[in-house]
Amino acid sequence: MLNKNTVLSLLATLMLFAGLPSWAAETPPVGGAAPGFRLQDQNGEWHDLADYRGRWLAVYFYPKDDTPGCTTEACNFRDNIYAFKAIGAEVVGISVDNVDSHREFSEKYKLPFVILADETGATADAYGVLRDWQLMKIASRQSFLVDPDGNIAKHYAEVDPDTHTQDVLADLEAMMAEPEQGP
Repeated sequence: MLNKNTVLSLLATLMLFAGLPSWAAETPPVGGAAPGFRLQDQNGEWHDLADYRGRWLAVYFYPKDDTPGCTTEACNFRDNIYAFKAIGAEVVGISVDNVDSHREFSEKYKLPFVILADETGATADAYGVLRDWQLMKIASRQSFLVDPDGNIAKHYAEVDPDTHTQDVLADLEAMMAEPEQGP
């Protein structure tokens, strides 16, 4: 019997032969409004981007629950969650997996933050990170910092799951330390 990682590797190989993926829309520009979303979390509760207004938000997109890179990234956010809370920032993970998959992933790794189920891929598409291979859709591993006004403050197009959390924390601390620009 094939394990989950073997199946995913076979699918990835198959996708190479099935042709190039259909890429998502362009990513929203830094300084522009973050695309809104209304998605269910791992507990079936609904979350809206507007729920985070007034706070800094790290939104990280990832390909698949319980795969090596995605687990590393999620566990690094988990292990640093108190540092995010200490500076008043929230963390939200998003993938195209369903609520049940997110629940299992969250419980297995004791994730203390929201992971949202974007089953249709509409949110990933709005952020320009959806990859559609016809056989399978995933969100590419990219992240966005959303400022308290709901605008994109930073886009991370290249993410290393091992170091990304530290990069996000350092950038958030630097941005929060910057004085407000007046009119």
